[in-house]
Amino acid sequence: MFWIRLRSSILLMVVTIFLLVMGGDVLFGGLLIISWIGMMELYRVFGFHRSILGAVGYLAAAGYYALLYLGEEDLVLYGVICFLIVLMAVYVLTFPKFRAEQVLAAFFGLFYVAMMISFIYQVRLEESGAFLVWLIFICSWGCDTCAYCVGILMGKHKMAPILSPKKSVEGGIGGVVGAALIGVIYAAVFREHITIFANPVASVALLSAVGAVISQIGDLTASAIKRNYDVKDYGKLIPGHGGILDRFDSVIITAPIIYMLTMALG
Repeated sequence: MFWIRLRSSILLMVVTIFLLVMGGDVLFGGLLIISWIGMMELYRVFGFHRSILGAVGYLAAAGYYALLYLGEEDLVLYGVICFLIVLMAVYVLTFPKFRAEQVLAAFFGLFYVAMMISFIYQVRLEESGAFLVWLIFICSWGCDTCAYCVGILMGKHKMAPILSPKKSVEGGIGGVVGAALIGVIYAAVFREHITIFANPVASVALLSAVGAVISQIGDLTASAIKRNYDVKDYGKLIPGHGGILDRFDSVIITAPIIYMLTMALG
């Protein structure tokens, strides 16, 4: 299992690096595909991934990305309202095929997966975005690795004993501190390229620490959904890790936070 996870991790890292370095249409298209897969995994949990309800969700994601690509962000709210109306139409016209919680999950999936993860692309577009976009992964995957190591060595107090018994308060703190330190080192190396901040090192340290805290909420949220529906993994796309949502659960929620903090501090 270790070697399977290692090979998958290396391949995932290679693909991630390729998408982030290329940016532009390559990153945009990659994120759309990742969003579709993530939505399908979420919809599978609720039992409608291969139905008209799921199809409406996938089309809504495509529509959202189209507006984002065309720079028509002002129309997103109208698009979301139309999406909700279409979902309600499907609900009543096919009644009792779908349950209310499935319709709500379809609506939630657009926000939780497609819209949230699209902020990776939006961060990449901003000033210094080619370097700031890496903070999303430093905050999520870096925090996860540091939290695991500190938790193994020092973990005594359970963070969420029922939801995730292996996670500890010490590990959580270690993850935040570790992500902040990685961010400091990263900013010190690339400070000349991070021109959006007056003090790149301090700003990146703050972004990394806050993002790391938020990333753990994302991780636990994805776990909570799985526990509610008695699911071990969201999928099998990434051997040894599960599905897209199993690996991007913290990235999804960290991406918009990094974008908002960058806009606030820049």
